[in-house]
Formats: sequence, structure tokens, C-alpha cells
Amino acid sequence: MEALLVFPDHGDHVATLDLMRRFSAALRFAYNRLLEGEKREDLKKEDGPLCTLFGLNTRYADDALLKAQALLTSQKELGENPRKVVFGGRKLFRQLSRLKKSNLPLYERRKREWREKRKGTLYARGDRSKGGNLNLRLLVRDGALWLRINLVHRPAWALVRTSHPRLHELLSRVYTEEPYNVELALREGKVYALFTWEERLPPLVVNAQSGVLALDVNADPYGLALAIVNPDGSLRRYLTLSLEGVDQAPNKGAKELLLWQIAHRIVSLAWEEGVALATERLKHLPKGRRGDGLGKTFRRNAHRFAYRSLLRKVHTLAWRRDIQSLEVNPQDTSTIGMLKYAPLLALSKDIAAAYVIGRRALGYREEVPRHLRALLQDPSFHEHTRRFYEGRIAELRTKRRQERNPYLKRRLGRELYQARKALATLQSPQGEPGSPEGSTGGRNPWGGNPWRALRVGTLLPLLGRRVPRDLSVLKPILHGSWEGWRGGLDPHPGGGSAITGPPHVEVGSGG
Repeated sequence: MEALLVFPDHGDHVATLDLMRRFSAALRFAYNRLLEGEKREDLKKEDGPLCTLFGLNTRYADDALLKAQALLTSQKELGENPRKVVFGGRKLFRQLSRLKKSNLPLYERRKREWREKRKGTLYARGDRSKGGNLNLRLLVRDGALWLRINLVHRPAWALVRTSHPRLHELLSRVYTEEPYNVELALREGKVYALFTWEERLPPLVVNAQSGVLALDVNADPYGLALAIVNPDGSLRRYLTLSLEGVDQAPNKGAKELLLWQIAHRIVSLAWEEGVALATERLKHLPKGRRGDGLGKTFRRNAHRFAYRSLLRKVHTLAWRRDIQSLEVNPQDTSTIGMLKYAPLLALSKDIAAAYVIGRRALGYREEVPRHLRALLQDPSFHEHTRRFYEGRIAELRTKRRQERNPYLKRRLGRELYQARKALATLQSPQGEPGSPEGSTGGRNPWGGNPWRALRVGTLLPLLGRRVPRDLSVLKPILHGSWEGWRGGLDPHPGGGSAITGPPHVEVGSGG
């Protein structure tokens, strides 16, 4: 929970900033001493360097060591060189190096931000034996919430201002003297306090043994695809929820309210069905920028795509209602759904992707069907798709060379790059596996694997679109009828290379 601190006494404000500066310096000092192999017990003593050099008490010194040790451990786990840490932020530091001579006003602004991040930190962990937090303690006086800041020699007082919905939970910890952690941060000259605390997880009432309710969030059409999957992996039922009302909300508050209402509806459905919840583990999806060649329709759909906010609310509500919530690797969920389940079960691509998410949450692995494996080994299929992409590459090269509009030329260049990737994927269907295990930083990086080779070999060449709406025409292939198309591959059911115009591009959530 974050709150703004207001200091009635200006002297308290100045003294707090000085304490934050000294604590930040102690944090950097502690990090370097830990790198050199010095022991934590020696550094945090009352007559040790952290207390004597920076004027801190032993508890502040120990908290600075705790933050330094956490940073050092994270650098080692990430495989980074711990000696190359930039306090204040590497990104801001690099911007300062570039802006020093070119843009003085922006340079001064970035320099202030970097100094505030480098020097504006103060942390104190909670302790049950000390009645909550000894150095940064919350107190209720005259109906207002105050933070008492221990300046070592005297206290400073700051009024806590926040309208956070979990304020009452923090207040209950204050009254019952439960521990809570406090971290102060300086931003644009103002001091903000971040309060964190630990809560015990309640026992799960509903888990995946009874099945899962899987969610797939899509930007076009803007909505949710829900699939309830039985423990044996079969599809029990499915439905869709539109998110267009969220996009039409008049302000951010109304948008948040609608997202919470939708999250409540999803969790209530899981409770009624007695199943757990399953979503994709998404970190970041690129939303594009002007001039990138994707088009304003794509960017508009991507920027309204509130997938992270909605999934966070769903998991929060599930936790509060004792419902198990699972996150799965999003790699190729949409591709598998489109090629395997959408034509076979007459599902939309979104419902099929949600079905794959649910099966993956239950531990099922998606094998390539026998007839699709045979298709990958068919020389005529490879010859047809190879000729299709070679012709498309030649056509795009000609158009790009003749195009004078720089934005359209950039778009043609992007399509040319994608066509080359598709051709390389087809030529090595057993190549690199694609995105990292467990998460995606956006669209899955291309890399040959059977599912992606099938996607680039069937959808655009056979159906004329990268993400077609009607996938039922792929059903004969699933039953081994590719032989019937050999004699008349062009034109074919979806049009393929006979269709003119740019292919449809869609914002998806999982490959």
C-alpha cells in the first residue's frame, strides 16, 4: 500500500531527507563491503562502520545490509555481474550520458530523477516483538494516521494520506501491533511510503482436482474466452465475455470498477462450478508505436488491452475466496488451439486457446495429431508452401522498392521480414524451441517447432490470413484428406495466395 507523507513541520521534512540520504549511502557501502566478503555481523555492530560513518542505529544498519544482500543475491540469480550495479538506475544513467550536451532541460530533469532514486531510500522492516515497526511506526492520533520516523536522536512526524482500499487492513495491524514493513522513496521532491506485510495463505477450498476454468484474454474482439475443463481433459462448457464496455468507460475509475465487476463474475463462476482458475503467465506484450508499420488499428487495440490488470484482479479475488489459481506457460496456446481443437470441435480460436490453457494447467501435453505429423513430412506440402512464400517474398520486395510512402514502406518491410521467418521455420521444423519456459516477454520469438511450422504452412498459404476466423476448413486435414487438395492447391478453400491485400494481424495473448 502506497501513501503520500505530509510533514507539518518543515524541519522534520529536511531531517527525513537527510536520513534517507545517509541510509542510501549506507546501502551502497554495505553492498560493496559484502562484495568484498566482509561479514554482516561485523558491519552492523554499534561501533561498526555503518553506524559510525552514517549516523544510523543498529536496526537501520541491519536493514541496509538486508537490502544490500537481497540486491546481491538477485544479481547472482539473474546471471548479472554484481560489480556492475548502478545505484539510481542504469537506464537513467545512460540517458544522462546521452543528454548532457544535446538537451540541457531534459538532462536536468533526468539528473534530478536519478539523484532521487540514488539518494532517496529509507527502509525499516517490521518486528512482532517491537509492536509493529520500531524505526518507522504508524500511530493513530486525533482520528488521523501518522508515521513516526526515528531520526536516531529525535522523532519526526508525517501525516499519512491515502485512499487505498486495503487501508483498513493496515490499520488493523496497527491496532493489534502486528508487524509491517515500511520503505520511504523520494519522487519529485515528495516523500512516499510503501507499506507491505505478510498474510498467511488460507487453506484452499476449491482446487484443480475438480477441473479448471481457463481464461484467454483477447484484444480483437476485445473480450474474454472462458473454457471449463474436466479433470480428464475434456471440455465441459465454454462462454465468452465482452470487454467493450471497459473500453467505453468515461474515466480510469469507471474502467477499474468494470474490471473488478468482471473479475467477480469470473471467480463466482469458478466457485459455482467447483473448479480452480487457470490463466497464462504474461509479463509484457508490445503495444507498438507510431511508424512501426503495424497500423493504427493494431496499436489502438493493443493499448486498450488491459490483460495484466484484469488477470491480477482475478487472481486476487480467487485467493480471497480460497480458490486455487494457476498460471501456465503461454507458449503456442493460440496456435495449438487453432490447429487442433478449433476445427475439430467447431470452436472459435479464442475458446480453443482457453481450452489449451486449461488442459496445460491440468498437466496435459499437446501432441501433434498423426495426420498433421504426416503433413509435415509430405514433400508436396513443403513444395507448395515454399513456392507460396518465395512468391510472396518476391512480390513484397517489388512493392517495397516501388513504395514512396515511408510508413507503408516500413509496413511492407515488416511483412517481408515475417515471410522470411516463415520460410525459415518451414525449412527447419525441428529447430529451436521458441520462447523461454514459464513466461513470455510478448509475442513468442520465432523458432522452428512442429506447431509453428504447421501454422505458417497452413493458415496463410491455405486460408489467406494469419489469424482466420473460420477454421472449419482445416477439419479435412485433421482427418487425413490433404491428398484431395494436391491436384488443385491454388485456388484452395481459403484463397491462399489468390487473396490480395495485406494479411490480417491480430493482438493475441499467448502465441
